[in-house]
Amino acid sequence: MSTSRHRITAALAATLLVASAAACSKNASGSSSSNTGSSGNSAGSGSSTPPAALTGTVTFNQDNLAKLDVALKGALAGKALSGLNIAMVVNVAADYWKAGQVGWQKACSELGLSSSHCTYYAPPNGKLTEQNSEMETLRSQGVTGYAISAIDPTSAAGTIHTDVQHGISVLAIDSPLPGTDAASLYLGTPNYTAGKQAGEAMKAVLGGKGKVAVLVGSLTAANATQRIQGFEDGLQGSSITVVQKVNDNLSAATATSDAETILANNPDVNGLYGVYSYDGPALAQAVQSAGKTSSVHIVSDDTDAQTLGFIKSGVISGTVVQMPYQQGYTGAYILAAEKALGKDATMAIIKPYLESDGSTLSSGVGLVTSSDLAAYQALEAQLGIS
Repeated sequence: MSTSRHRITAALAATLLVASAAACSKNASGSSSSNTGSSGNSAGSGSSTPPAALTGTVTFNQDNLAKLDVALKGALAGKALSGLNIAMVVNVAADYWKAGQVGWQKACSELGLSSSHCTYYAPPNGKLTEQNSEMETLRSQGVTGYAISAIDPTSAAGTIHTDVQHGISVLAIDSPLPGTDAASLYLGTPNYTAGKQAGEAMKAVLGGKGKVAVLVGSLTAANATQRIQGFEDGLQGSSITVVQKVNDNLSAATATSDAETILANNPDVNGLYGVYSYDGPALAQAVQSAGKTSSVHIVSDDTDAQTLGFIKSGVISGTVVQMPYQQGYTGAYILAAEKALGKDATMAIIKPYLESDGSTLSSGVGLVTSSDLAAYQALEAQLGIS
């Protein structure tokens, strides 16, 4: 697919917003749950109090990323890129990744790469076999580097090691790749920070008291566990208790059914946190079906189209978002730099922009509420994200 060959202006980079998602949905069935208590000394009862007004946070990390983009472009000026063959491989074909695809293709256009040397791939069904098959194809076509949101980081470790040993650059996006040869750099959202922002938003809309259930596509995936831990820590200082954590196994239908069951069996639950991209709309449908839109408040992750619709109607109070656009855009420039300059020289350019852990290049964390929705959607349109 082609994109226009104009560059992002400094002004736009300074106001860039994100279409989001912490994780992506695919078909599955079944669920499991964990009943836990956390964050607070006592559980408050359900409340019919309208949610408190939330103030969105939409500054993200665009200032640092804009500076890094300029530094990478300056270092690449005059360098031969004819041998560059890069790819962005994500974990599922979902709305969340549309922004990442737009950013990726824009950067490739600026780098002068044809579509045959700048591949974007999203597994249609989010299956590991689909992702693995595409990776084999890319290797056969002489890929020089790829950014990847690995479906199964553990199983990918050996393959990544082999690729790196053969001189292929590997960049972790969306979810870190600890324990692999790509662990030294992660471009994406600091998931603990995202979860903590969700917890703080929930604390605000519940007025600091109540009972909350968490619904998520996996209770063991690193990005999910980090977000849930951050969420619980964000509730500290309140009397809100997390009474249940339910694994919906990457199924929106299961998430809705689980939420309906929770609300029916726990009339004092007054808050729901949806961690994966499809969870927000799934929980909103359950709350509507139960007739509890005024008494049960939802905080979600990501900005799927349905999520934004429920933000507008007030069924979802706020949604925590990241910047997949920049994962695509900056990711392409990082892969180009590693090919043209070498990894050490590229990391030297990136180092001043890393988080305190020395390996995370944050693509930003924000919170979209009804008050920020129009501005967010306008910037999405300006970036060409539908």
